[in-house]
Amino acid sequence: MTGLAAARIRHLVRQPSLWIALLIWCLLSAAAILLCRDGVPLDRPELAGIPPVTEVLNNSIGLFMIILLVGIVAFLARRRASPNLAERAPERGIALRETVAMWIYGAVVLFAGRIIGQHFFGEGIALHLNGCLFGATHVQSPAAVYTWAAYNGIFLALLPYLIFRWRGYSLQALNLRSANWKNDALIIAVVILIGCAYELAGPNIFQLTAHQQLVGGALSLLLHLCGTDIPIMVFIYAILLPRYARLFSPPVAFLVGAVTYPLMHVFEPWTRYDSPYHAAVSVIFVLLTFFPPGFMKSFLTFRTGNAWVHMWGFHAITPHVMVDTRLIVRDLNIH
Repeated sequence: MTGLAAARIRHLVRQPSLWIALLIWCLLSAAAILLCRDGVPLDRPELAGIPPVTEVLNNSIGLFMIILLVGIVAFLARRRASPNLAERAPERGIALRETVAMWIYGAVVLFAGRIIGQHFFGEGIALHLNGCLFGATHVQSPAAVYTWAAYNGIFLALLPYLIFRWRGYSLQALNLRSANWKNDALIIAVVILIGCAYELAGPNIFQLTAHQQLVGGALSLLLHLCGTDIPIMVFIYAILLPRYARLFSPPVAFLVGAVTYPLMHVFEPWTRYDSPYHAAVSVIFVLLTFFPPGFMKSFLTFRTGNAWVHMWGFHAITPHVMVDTRLIVRDLNIH
C-alpha cells in the first residue's frame, strides 16, 4: 500500500459521516428483521419464502462487494486528479434553491406517475418496470411499457436537462463531459465486465433465443435508457450531485448522492403504502436494496466527474440488458 493510499484510508475512517452511515445501515437492517419476523409483506415473487434475515445479509454482502468494486475503480483512476464538483455548481444560495426546487419537482413527478399509472394501467409508473430485480406480478401491456419510458424520459431527464442548459450550465458543469475519455472508457469496460460476470450466475439474456437476444436486447437497452438510465443520470448525477458538493463537505455530499438514488425509488412496483406498517417496511427495504448501487454511482461520478461513466458502466448494460431483456421479451411478446 502506498503512502498516499494509506493517508486516504486514514482520512476516510476519521470521517463522522462514515460511521453515522454505517450505524444507520445497521439500524435499518435490524429494523427489517424485527418488523418482518413473519416474512416480508411486499410484492416480490422471486424472493417469496426467503427469510428476512437472509435478504438483509444479502444486501450487506452486496454493499461489501460494491466497496470492493470501488477499490478496483480507485486503482484504475489512481493517476488522475479528482475533479472538484463544487466548482461546477453556482454559489451556495442558488445551489440550495435549485436543489430544493429539483426535489419538489421530482417528488411531484414521482407521485403523479404513481397515480397516473394506477389509473390507466393498474400499477404506478416508477423508475423500474414491474419485475425488475424481484420478479413480475403480472404481464404489462406494450402501452404501459412505452408510457413508462416516455414519462420518465421526458419529465425526469429531458425537461430538467433543457431547463438547466437554458439557465446557462455547460455540459461540464452538468458532469456530462469527460476530462479523460481513455480512463473513463477503461473504467466503464472493467465495471461492465465484472457486472456481466456476476449476472451470469442467475437468469439472464443468454437463456433466451438468438432472436430474442437481438431484438429484445436492443429494445431493452433503448427503453431502459429512456425510462431509468438517463433520468437517473441527469436528475441525480448531472444536476444534484454538483449542488450537493457545493452545499456539504465532500464525504457528506458523496453519501447524500448515494442516498438520493434509493429515495428516487420509493414508489417501486413492489412497495406498499396501504398502512403505516407496510409503508415503513417498504421504505426500509428500498433503502437497503438501492443504497449499495447508489453508493457506486455516486463514487463513479465523484471520482471521474463524468456521469456517463456510471450510466454505461453500472446501469445500462448490467442489469438492464443482461437481466431485464427477459422482461421486455415477455411484456412485448417477442418470440
